[in-house]
Amino acid sequence: MIELTLMQKIAIWTLPVLMAITLHEAAHGWVASKLGDKTALMLGRVTLNPIKHIDPIGTILVPIVLLVLGGFVFGWAKAVPITPRNFKNPARDMAWVAIAGPLSNLLMAIGWALLAKLGYLMSVDGHDAMGIGQFLIYSGLAGIAINLVLMVLNLIPIPPLDGSRVLSALLPNTLAYRFNQLEPYGFFILLGLLILGVLGPIISGPYQAIQGALLKMVGL
Repeated sequence: MIELTLMQKIAIWTLPVLMAITLHEAAHGWVASKLGDKTALMLGRVTLNPIKHIDPIGTILVPIVLLVLGGFVFGWAKAVPITPRNFKNPARDMAWVAIAGPLSNLLMAIGWALLAKLGYLMSVDGHDAMGIGQFLIYSGLAGIAINLVLMVLNLIPIPPLDGSRVLSALLPNTLAYRFNQLEPYGFFILLGLLILGVLGPIISGPYQAIQGALLKMVGL
């Protein structure tokens, strides 16, 4: 593949990043509404409109900086408001709400893999005079990357990441309470893991395994 300019990279990554982050948050709100908490729905957050979910730093600045630096790209949106007391079973239902985000990223990664395959077929069949097939390949690979990074990152059981909600639901009440008290320090724990060079390896193993399976599934 050819070396891309910064503007080409931005053009390729913009839609995958916006979709990955927007649908992740919308999925949380949608599942919450189905389980009895209409908070996100009433606030207009169960929507595919990215403007409702954009965080200027996490959705725009951080992905662009990472793209310029050449590292793996990720980001975040404004968290969807959830009111656990509206659930019949708060711990269990919060786990379902939490897992909805990473699951949406997995489904989107599959969709992007299929799009990359379409681009490949257009290219090899000689119907890519305008470069659309090549664009679809790059966009598809970007979509796979951002969605798998978000999925794996969010499944790490560190509060307030989604994986911590699932783990909390499985713990006895006393342990769950103590575990959830780590939430104010979760960002600093993640930052420490990143600085120590531990976060990358934690993400890369599952990421590469799932990416390889997806590409094999679509024949790329």
